[in-house]
Amino acid sequence: MKKLIDIITERMQAAFTECGYDGSYAKVVLSNRPDLCEYQCNGAMAAAKVYKKKPIEIAAQVVDVVMAEAEVSGGKVFSEIDAVMPGFINLRLDESYLADYMNEMRSADKFGLEEPGHGETVIVDYGGANVAKPLHVGHLRSAVIGEAVKRMGNYLGYHMIGDVHLGDWGLQMGLIIEELRDRQPELVYFDENYTGEYPQEAPFTIGELEEIYPAASAKSKKDDTFRARAQEATFRLQNGYEPFLAIWKQIMKVSLADLKKNYDNLDVHFDLWKGESDAEEYIPWLIQDLQDQGLAYESEGALVVDIAQPGDRKELPPCIVRKSDGAALYATSDLGTIIEREKDFSPVKYVYITDKRQELHFIQVFRVAKKAGYVKPEIPMIHIGFGTMNGKDGKPFKTRDGGVMRLEHLIADINEAVYGRIMENRTVSEDEAHETARIVGLAALKYGDLSNQASKDYIFDIDRFTSFEGNTGPYILYTIVRIKSILAKYRALEQETNEGKILPAKSGTEKAVILLLARYSEVMETAFEETAPHKICQYIYELSNAFNSFYHETKILTEEDKERRAGWIALVMLVKDVLEACIGVLGFSAPERM
Repeated sequence: MKKLIDIITERMQAAFTECGYDGSYAKVVLSNRPDLCEYQCNGAMAAAKVYKKKPIEIAAQVVDVVMAEAEVSGGKVFSEIDAVMPGFINLRLDESYLADYMNEMRSADKFGLEEPGHGETVIVDYGGANVAKPLHVGHLRSAVIGEAVKRMGNYLGYHMIGDVHLGDWGLQMGLIIEELRDRQPELVYFDENYTGEYPQEAPFTIGELEEIYPAASAKSKKDDTFRARAQEATFRLQNGYEPFLAIWKQIMKVSLADLKKNYDNLDVHFDLWKGESDAEEYIPWLIQDLQDQGLAYESEGALVVDIAQPGDRKELPPCIVRKSDGAALYATSDLGTIIEREKDFSPVKYVYITDKRQELHFIQVFRVAKKAGYVKPEIPMIHIGFGTMNGKDGKPFKTRDGGVMRLEHLIADINEAVYGRIMENRTVSEDEAHETARIVGLAALKYGDLSNQASKDYIFDIDRFTSFEGNTGPYILYTIVRIKSILAKYRALEQETNEGKILPAKSGTEKAVILLLARYSEVMETAFEETAPHKICQYIYELSNAFNSFYHETKILTEEDKERRAGWIALVMLVKDVLEACIGVLGFSAPERM
């Protein structure tokens, strides 16, 4: 099903061409003056410079051709089309045409969305958590944005592969191993003469493991000897020392169970649970290949690759792929991971989601990957660098005592706030209220994040995010629940589920709803192309507002004209279905009641 914007543009292109002008001038955009028109075409302004005519003359010619064509074909798309000074073309769409478009949307799969993905593979790297450490608020944005991007792509027909890409192979492993040695030196892992099987049970719980790492990290900053031991342990682990590999496997088993539980609470799911360790086997070949190609060279003992290109606005330092002590770095690991992903999946696009402070790192990695030929030049490699979630003081969000809040505690706090709002107007049982609070709380948290442009910092305001009014997740859900209530009452009145056909709009508010629904496919495609979930949030907020304005001025259930009433029911059902499809893509759902 063609997007409405494409249908309008094609009409305008045909008219421009018939008048002797290049069709590229016929670009149509949403009007920035909805009081004057719904769509506009400003191409006559640019064409006037090329064809040496007045803009209004070109605009008037085009309008005459469009109107004449409509009379001949009977295919009336516009109710009004006007050329106005100095050369704008203002467009209003025909109500009957829009009604037909709505009914076609209702009967089409995914509301007529033409899936551009065709099963092509896209890798989304959006976890980045370190094992042996609990998820905290700093992990929220990568998880929430990444899950939305993955779902957006899946909805558009791409084969999206989400990878958690764990930090599981660095110095933190050596720190844990040596701290464990100090606490439990009797463990068989530290007996140089031990030759038996290693224990199946881990020598620590997740709670103990989460205490061991920060203790070891703090100790390493004060004790140089301990830090040297941890570095040596890391080196031995990465070179396959069996006792330390056995400890590492226990760390991974205990950590992964906890990470999966916490990601599940966010309704965030990964297709791959890979880590930096999985890239290790590719790194020796990578280093040798970069040298063989003449791309890597020694600089102050380290091995580096130049990544500067003509046209760079600022000086970009070389990418270090091996330190002077022979150790690999994050860049080396990420390049090894890219080689693995190319071998396993050959994706048509890469999307990485991390803190925006890692921008330089990804510029370096992407350029080395392209320069070395590991990724084809035409394959997009996108880094979404997100801003900081701040407290009301404008500083990075902290607990009351100044610590970093665990993600599970943040989720619990927002659920409790929503529960309190639900119980203010208590119409449900406590059990239902708690379950509803969990659903609405997740919407409040995710929408509060996703409604902001990813690169921007934002203020985490639990009172605003959990409000049932304004641009919030609960407001969107409340709109859906309101529609569910209308539909239930209608079915009780009519004792049937047939909602009839959508009819031409009778009011401005009804037409506003229809015009927004007609933009659905365009919004979904654009949001994914620009990896911008906030555009879907903006869309559903506008649609919810438009529906609520229509609802408040329209007596839907008491309308005496049964055909009109059934048409309105069909319209509000389409609003509900579109809103539910959008929030599903964003990663949350709506309850039955609120």
